[in-house]
Amino acid sequence: MKLEISERLLVETLVDESIKKEVIDSGDYKIQKLTGDASTRRYYRIIFKDKAYVVCLDTPRNESDGEPDFVIVHRTLEKDNVRVPKILDCDIERGYYLEEDLGDQTFLKQLSLCRSRAEEKLWYVKAVDLLIEMHKVDISTDDQKVYCKRSFDQEKLMSEIQFTFTQFIEGLMNYKKEEYDQASLMTDFTDLCQKISSGPWVFTHRDYHSRNLMIKDEELIVIDFQDARKGLPQYDLCSLLEDCYYETAAENHDDLIKRYWNNFAKDLFHSEEEFMEQYRLMAVQRIFKAIGSFAYIYRLRGDIRYLRHIGRAFERLKDILFELGQYPNLRQQLASLYYAY
Repeated sequence: MKLEISERLLVETLVDESIKKEVIDSGDYKIQKLTGDASTRRYYRIIFKDKAYVVCLDTPRNESDGEPDFVIVHRTLEKDNVRVPKILDCDIERGYYLEEDLGDQTFLKQLSLCRSRAEEKLWYVKAVDLLIEMHKVDISTDDQKVYCKRSFDQEKLMSEIQFTFTQFIEGLMNYKKEEYDQASLMTDFTDLCQKISSGPWVFTHRDYHSRNLMIKDEELIVIDFQDARKGLPQYDLCSLLEDCYYETAAENHDDLIKRYWNNFAKDLFHSEEEFMEQYRLMAVQRIFKAIGSFAYIYRLRGDIRYLRHIGRAFERLKDILFELGQYPNLRQQLASLYYAY
């Protein structure tokens, strides 16, 4: 309780400083704590009579530490006309960011209000088109940018696989290492990740799903992009269309992949067949990693809401492995572990 009070006092002090700098208008305001994500960032809504803002408190940094990843990636996306939250004021040394208030309407919430599959598709078209604009960000000119130094290489993809073994199979499902053949599963995953780690690479958001897109005045806005890196374009596309929070209608799903292919990906791959095989391989890795994340958040915070997404994720993982027609051992072993639990 004392920590929350002291943090509110800090927020009040920082907002008052922004008012003195005339970054925002003066006036009485209320401070409302917002529910954050699984990160260490904390969020507060600053509510004036006619306007609201959001304060993000992040880890304080010394000047010698350089700019935070969030600021670097934000500047890049904003420069390339990808809609991101406006930063109105910041104090990096105190971890303070004053941003425009995007409201509470996530892409996921908007999808829940759709009255037809046609309306659902219209919103997904916006999300795919926004993704294409983000994937056009140039990653070839400056290797010193933080998002160019990181990539979804073999090591990174496999670390995400190991994460799910640790958090889900052993952590949540409570299997001991000697109770399942991890070595055989890792052999298949190693082969799979090798096929999707050589590119072609684009600027990758890393977590482009329905909860990381906000809607304000009918416009989609990208958030939570600080972990951007180079990666296969299908990584983000799978995050959107194989979203474990919301199941896209089958007819829309295929049309949206086609739209992405026609408007962007066909210039990167030899054939649509190659693109689709890479998509399915990427989907296996991405969904398996998401299962690990759901298990981790539950184990870390005790938030049971994330458990409900694991079932849908695993069923979709199984279906894609059937569609792929590869790695029967991987599919059978995972299924035997999951359904026997």
